[in-house]
Amino acid sequence: MFVPEQYRISEPAEVLSLMRANPFAALISHDSDGLIATHLPTVTRREGELLVVEFHLARSNPHWKRLAANSDAEAMLIFSGPEAYIRPGWYPSKAEAGKAVPTWNYAIVHAYGRAEVIEDGAWLLRHVTELSAQQESPYEMQWKTSDAPAQFIAALIRGIVGVRFTVSRVDAKAKMGQNRDTRDAIGAADGLVARGQGADLAVSAMMRSVRS
Repeated sequence: MFVPEQYRISEPAEVLSLMRANPFAALISHDSDGLIATHLPTVTRREGELLVVEFHLARSNPHWKRLAANSDAEAMLIFSGPEAYIRPGWYPSKAEAGKAVPTWNYAIVHAYGRAEVIEDGAWLLRHVTELSAQQESPYEMQWKTSDAPAQFIAALIRGIVGVRFTVSRVDAKAKMGQNRDTRDAIGAADGLVARGQGADLAVSAMMRSVRS
């Protein structure tokens, strides 16, 4: 991924925060049969110096078999953060000089590493329990795997395969109007708030935070 230095996220804590805030990722790998991609929910954590991402695939999905057969090959996870279309008319400078064009502001992480396929039932139960807890955390009445019959959960676990993805390098980017002067950046951030669609508010907040 092309990352101009002014858009690079270099602080590890910020990278981890962006990955955790956007846990639905795209897994992309390559082998002799070509490229293959799967979209899936993830759990990301620091383990000492290691950055580790855990997830699972349906046993019927051939992607996991291709990962297992090419365990030494590098794969990639893409975590897509908030994104929004930026209108030229939001820049005060447009009215003065007309030198403004449409653009798109966004945040994204490309995590590269190697995948270890895991079929152990205890590992998978721990993983889906943790994944459910992660996603249920905002709610007062949280669903837990223990809420469902044990045999039902066990049957579902037999239908999935786990993956532990150890990250070797990361490209992280937040294109949030750093190339515009403060007046134009704030004008665009205000425009996003006024429009208020999709991820507009999240992008507006990020645009302001990169200048704080």
